[in-house]
Amino acid sequence: MPRYRLHYFPESGNSYKLALMLTLCGQSFESVWTDFGGGITRTAAWRANVNPMGEIPVLEEDGVRLTQTGPILLELAARYGRFGGADARERFEILRWLFWDNQKMSGFMATYRYRRAFTPQPDEKVQGFLRARIDDFLSILAGEVAQRPFIIGDRPTVADLSLCGYLSFPVEESGYDLAARFPPVAAWLQRIAALPGWKPPYDLLPGQRLQRYV
Repeated sequence: MPRYRLHYFPESGNSYKLALMLTLCGQSFESVWTDFGGGITRTAAWRANVNPMGEIPVLEEDGVRLTQTGPILLELAARYGRFGGADARERFEILRWLFWDNQKMSGFMATYRYRRAFTPQPDEKVQGFLRARIDDFLSILAGEVAQRPFIIGDRPTVADLSLCGYLSFPVEESGYDLAARFPPVAAWLQRIAALPGWKPPYDLLPGQRLQRYV
């Protein structure tokens, strides 16, 4: 059985995606808290020893360091036979939504939430721009999951586990009351939360938290 070590910080939605995937696949992992707020990932030493891309999360598998959340999710799905595509069409759809999530839903929500909750006095013009894009992306997601239980069909895949990552943190951080504004998205998140073994982000990602300003 592989030995996993997950380098993370608790507020990282991408870290949560990997922690959730491992947990739902019945895999344990050693938690390696990373001082992201202290700037450790921007140091030359950390990049030389952990991840030259300067990003969290990093998943170590028997000492081999894996980076970039989407490819890791796909690798774990193939290894454990869970949350992957059943045929070529499903595999294409999973990739399509993973790329969309990385560029749009997670990319914008991560930036907006970090600036809103964990930085003092964020520029409201920038925040307004980000909110407008997030509203559009949530409308797209709501339209899809209103039609079917999960993003590509009747069962969850790694595309769902990726898309839910940054939407699973407390409303106090994101400022988004999804149940009020985007009910289909909130209902979809509840379906994911009903999966056996599911846990919320801060239950899977312990450790020192960033200072919060809201």
